Amino acid sequence: MTNSSGVTSILLSAFHGLEDLKPIYFCIFLLLYITIVVENMVLIGVICTEKTLHEPMYFLVCNLAANSLYGSTALLPALLSHMFSHSYEVSLPCCQTQIYAIHTYAIAEFTMLAAMSYDRYVAICYPLQYHTIMSLTKVYKLITFTWLYPMVIFFITFIETVKLRFCGKTINKLYCVNYSLIKLSCSNISAFNIAGLVTVVLFTVPQLIMMVYSYAHILRICSSSSRESKRKALTTCTPHLLAVINYSIGCFFEILQSRLKIDHLPFKTQMFLSLYFLIFPPILNPVIYGMSIQAIRAPLFKMFRGKRRQVTSK
Repeated sequence: MTNSSGVTSILLSAFHGLEDLKPIYFCIFLLLYITIVVENMVLIGVICTEKTLHEPMYFLVCNLAANSLYGSTALLPALLSHMFSHSYEVSLPCCQTQIYAIHTYAIAEFTMLAAMSYDRYVAICYPLQYHTIMSLTKVYKLITFTWLYPMVIFFITFIETVKLRFCGKTINKLYCVNYSLIKLSCSNISAFNIAGLVTVVLFTVPQLIMMVYSYAHILRICSSSSRESKRKALTTCTPHLLAVINYSIGCFFEILQSRLKIDHLPFKTQMFLSLYFLIFPPILNPVIYGMSIQAIRAPLFKMFRGKRRQVTSK
């Protein structure tokens, strides 16, 4: 990735706000990253090794956990390494690579949540045809789509950013973001502002339509079902709804602080708003699914009890 300007590096100026308590922040971010990796790897490991969990729903949960690892790895290792730097500068190609990784993570997360809502729709509205409609072949294709769609669709728009000539070099964040990089361009960015809003719609509306459609039909079915059927539907949908709400809050925070001036807010508040969608969904989703779904919770507890016995026997 190259650009025709003389700018070869980007200054992430928000790191200056961490200098007073740098060791503490480093330990916090390191602990968060280790927690995210361990939680999601354990969840993926349980689903892959437990044959009773080789079902469409759990493969989609496993897919969501893999994306959590992808997104957090796009942010936290680079953030931790920058904290040891005195200049807080990152090369332009590395900045562009991080932008691509973070934005594709964000789009993929929403796409995967939409796919999971469709899975719940089929399971509740067409229980007898569920395994026919959601065959493993179709699930593998759906999982592949949830990765390829964000990678391709964002690349098409991001290529215009790469072509820009940059006159500025300072981004007031802890990581690189596409819109923040565009604002450093020597060109008039009015067209990019409009295009940015259009792409946000294109990246979110199809998924929102899928989720609204799925849950509208689920509510319709539940309204005429027995109390026990309603309870089962609520139990199976609650983890997904919590994950959607959690991620939507993070996206709202990111759009809010990217598009509006929030310089008047305290630094810690700005940092929280900026990092929420990259840290809290990856750290909370394994807890939501691991603790809420009995089929996952039981093997998890069994695994930990087995390891505890091995430790005590030694």
